[in-house]
Amino acid sequence: MTRSWIESANKPGSDFPLANLPYGTFCVGGGTPRCCIAIGDRVLDLALLEKVGLIDAGVGRPVFSEPVLNRFMARGAAAWQTVRSRLIELLAEQGDPALSSNRDLCKASLFALSEVRLTRPIHVGGYTDFNAARQHAYNAGSMLRGAENALPTNWTHMPIGYNGRASTVVVSGTPIRRPWGQFRPAGETEPVFAPSRRLDFELEMGAIVGLPTEMGQTLTVDEAEECIFGYVLLNDWSARDIQAWETHPLGPFQGKAFGTSISPWIVTRAALEPFRTAGPMRERPLLPYLKESRPMLYDIALEAEIRPSAQKAGTTITRSNFRNLYYSPAQLLAHHACGGCQMETGDLLGTGTISGVERQSWASLLELSSGGKEPVILETGETRRFLEDGDTITIRAWAQREALRIGFGECAATVLPAHSR
Repeated sequence: MTRSWIESANKPGSDFPLANLPYGTFCVGGGTPRCCIAIGDRVLDLALLEKVGLIDAGVGRPVFSEPVLNRFMARGAAAWQTVRSRLIELLAEQGDPALSSNRDLCKASLFALSEVRLTRPIHVGGYTDFNAARQHAYNAGSMLRGAENALPTNWTHMPIGYNGRASTVVVSGTPIRRPWGQFRPAGETEPVFAPSRRLDFELEMGAIVGLPTEMGQTLTVDEAEECIFGYVLLNDWSARDIQAWETHPLGPFQGKAFGTSISPWIVTRAALEPFRTAGPMRERPLLPYLKESRPMLYDIALEAEIRPSAQKAGTTITRSNFRNLYYSPAQLLAHHACGGCQMETGDLLGTGTISGVERQSWASLLELSSGGKEPVILETGETRRFLEDGDTITIRAWAQREALRIGFGECAATVLPAHSR
């Protein structure tokens, strides 16, 4: 591994070594957000580096003074690689000293992570959530339709998804309020309108579309992968009682529309390349438009913890891996565009809950509690069937091979009580 002159980036276990350089946006105090990267325990102000001429995303027009990364992402893969290579030069221990030797510029452009506020890094024009992990699809389907009909006939032929609400995609740290909705309680014949009683999290990841397409344009799986800028952690909050009542015949609506949390850092495809891996064996051949020319998943460890409001520490309740997906994000994007749907820079594609085969890798309370029948026991002795007000859910992820670790940071949010009416 190439060392950085920022020593915290070289520490074992650091999420943000020189090989990572995830993109985000930040502000100091009440200032306007601008673009940055994470390096060790620091945030590097890309807008300032661009202003003084140390980096250039091309075409001579500033992109990093924007409050979101969309303008930079739309520049395309050549610009992404040019900027990444230049940042590695500037931050490497034996690299270009133009930044490291300029004390005033270092002071002005480098901030401690603890001193800044991280903001939502992209403008999300469209959000689509898929159901791309077979075990979760089977687990949830078994509860709804029975084990013999758990997977719909089309599930192993194509990715299944629904259009979510881009307006309620929020950055880590933003509280999520328990939603009101219509549902039918167990044993009742008529529905009620009340705060959800079965609030849940979903351990997911999200792919960020960097390159847009035109209406009517289609993509091969290889072309789709080239359009993906990078990946975030994603928690697609779910009100299971509302969702179960409304899901027939059209699928999720209010049970999902109230909030989706994403991490503040976008880890690029370039950073994840050493961890590329194949997915599970196909149960039946896919149609040609969904076939991959090479492995397109990554070996990324995932975990989620619950911390009750009165506790200082949380309990890790699930550990999974990105490679548990049946469909890769490139396949999700290729399928999304196959009918000519226009994709836009900043579009967010959720993978769906990434559950593995083993019970300890099931990635939602719906699965872990068997639909609320079996309580999950926390380290404090408390139990959860579904989330309670004040609970904080934190998702983490990292890819690691020997000394090389590429981390995603955290995606965390606290449940607030429903609004009074």
